Amino acid sequence: MEREFVAPPVSRRLQIFSFDPGLAGQFENAGIGELTVNVPWEGLEPGPVGEYIEVVDVDPASGVMYRPVNLDNPMLLAQDGLPPSETNPQFHQQMVYAVAMATIGHFERALGRPALWASREYTEEGKRYESYIQRLRIYPHALREQNAYYSPDKKALLFGYFPVERKDKFNSPGTVVFTCLSHDIIAHETTHALLDGVHPRFNRSVNPDVLAFHEAFADIVALFQHFSYPGVLRDQISRTRGDLVGDNLLAQLAQQFGRASGRGGALRDALGKRDKETGVWMRRAPNTNELDTVLEPHDRGSILVAAVFGAFTKVYRARTVDLYRIATQGTGVLPEGEIHPDLAKRLADEAARAALYVLQMCIRALDYCPPVGITFGDYLRAIVTADFDVNPEDEAGFRLAFVESFREWGIHPRAMRSMSIDSLLWPTGDESMSEVGLGGNLDLSTIFGSAHDTDEVAYSSGTRKAASYVDRLLPWTLESDRRKSWEGMEDSARQMWGWLVNGEGRKYAKAAGLVLDEDPKRRTIFKPPKGKVGLAVEVHSVRRAVRKTAKGGTIDCLVVEVTQRRRGYYDADEQRRKDLGEEEIKSGDNGNFRFRAGCTLIIESDSLHLRRVIRTATPIDDNDELERLRIFLTRGVKPPNAYDPGTRIIYSREPFALLHREGD
Repeated sequence: MEREFVAPPVSRRLQIFSFDPGLAGQFENAGIGELTVNVPWEGLEPGPVGEYIEVVDVDPASGVMYRPVNLDNPMLLAQDGLPPSETNPQFHQQMVYAVAMATIGHFERALGRPALWASREYTEEGKRYESYIQRLRIYPHALREQNAYYSPDKKALLFGYFPVERKDKFNSPGTVVFTCLSHDIIAHETTHALLDGVHPRFNRSVNPDVLAFHEAFADIVALFQHFSYPGVLRDQISRTRGDLVGDNLLAQLAQQFGRASGRGGALRDALGKRDKETGVWMRRAPNTNELDTVLEPHDRGSILVAAVFGAFTKVYRARTVDLYRIATQGTGVLPEGEIHPDLAKRLADEAARAALYVLQMCIRALDYCPPVGITFGDYLRAIVTADFDVNPEDEAGFRLAFVESFREWGIHPRAMRSMSIDSLLWPTGDESMSEVGLGGNLDLSTIFGSAHDTDEVAYSSGTRKAASYVDRLLPWTLESDRRKSWEGMEDSARQMWGWLVNGEGRKYAKAAGLVLDEDPKRRTIFKPPKGKVGLAVEVHSVRRAVRKTAKGGTIDCLVVEVTQRRRGYYDADEQRRKDLGEEEIKSGDNGNFRFRAGCTLIIESDSLHLRRVIRTATPIDDNDELERLRIFLTRGVKPPNAYDPGTRIIYSREPFALLHREGD
């Protein structure tokens, strides 16, 4: 008998809390507290354990290991998984898996490649290596405390739980709050892990914006995921009468956690805050001077979140003004009472489209950031440039909305003479070449070859066919094998390193902001291993990005990150002596801190020509920037960063554990 072929499903439906159990337990939110989401289909082992995630439900505080849920059980498949429950550990496992996978999906669609976790670094016989991490581990009940964080060291998400001690209309003493049941906390922590996979050096605090950016970006992703749930969105549109700049759930994060921990309202709110005593919500007005005084990472990051949300609301208002004119017969003032369901649906559709595009802009910009020392101004340039490359016309005015909103919050790049769109674009390859007196564009075909090239060329790792490079990178689609993609990225990084250090790339180094020749007055810059001349260069990654343009075309680019290192000393006189050679730099002397600089190169895959050059503020030999870093590290930040002498070892390995414990 011939067997019937049945194609595998495209997605899996799973039930979750839309926000958290606290909101789901309120009568007014009964219709929106729970929902069913679609996540990409994959065969799962009990846990769940899939391609990207492994849920391990060990509870060290209680000394138990909960039975793993089997989401491939036919009974659960037929019921969209387990129903939402605060007391069922198996649902907790389902919840973290579903929200984490939804977050991963947003990243993959925006970046145009499979998501990869940060590699694990290790040293063997004096050499540094990296190993591939297939799955991010998630521990739903890892901590008995008011905390949840991403661990770069463990490559894991650790969620806490704690008893409620407050008694008010939202809290009952003795009940337990599980952070693994908060949609926003799960999305936030998953975003930390995804960002670490793209930019592993963004968790090293070298200026006030770095850790603040990590927190803000994680909040931005969590917030805008709210807009992907139609029922929740329509409900909030109806309740606010379409006014999304007022008090609403879409702009708030982790309401149950915030109330149970004594904040009186949501953990964070992009638009305002609620007074703890009166309960009155107050809108937060833009303040161009706030960045000058706010240093705590969560508070500073909230400014970036407010700027991004402000850009979204500007576009949303512009896209819905015609609907209000129609609904009000031209007056612009809605009559008393509930708005018409058809109007609510149309407003929700516009809000969803605008929010999705803003989220894609924010994630896509990650490939257009400098590799180290990110600032909010750099991020604005990244958003504008990345969007310009896929949508040059910008008929809806998204880029202008971002620039205006960032300016209202006092966010601007360093040393910029203009905040116009064209001034904010990162320089092209042609512009970078002309700055240093080189004509024409950077052509990498001499190292990478083409798909039809069979001539042998020399690489840093030996001699191989040029075609092998393209063959290894071509599978970088959303259906690609992630391990092979990682291996291709590592192999390509070695090839790029050889071209920069030993090949034709040396003459282009200055245009990329790199310093390859030794300077007798800058002896603290790291040098390559013995037997090699010049200064050390690290090529961290060569990633593929395939994106659709606004007109339906495709842009296929390589994203190359290159950095250099320099020893920094807290004592400026010691720095001067070692730079000038008056004091020997002994073996094993890595300085008190590291100063890093470099660039990100955006390269067109088909022509192998340079599209964009994204440099750090200064090259590695800049003494003024080194002094700026020294001042930042020695005068202290809150919480202490990885370079603080008292917490360096612990905090450098777990930057988010302490950050979330103090910030949350």
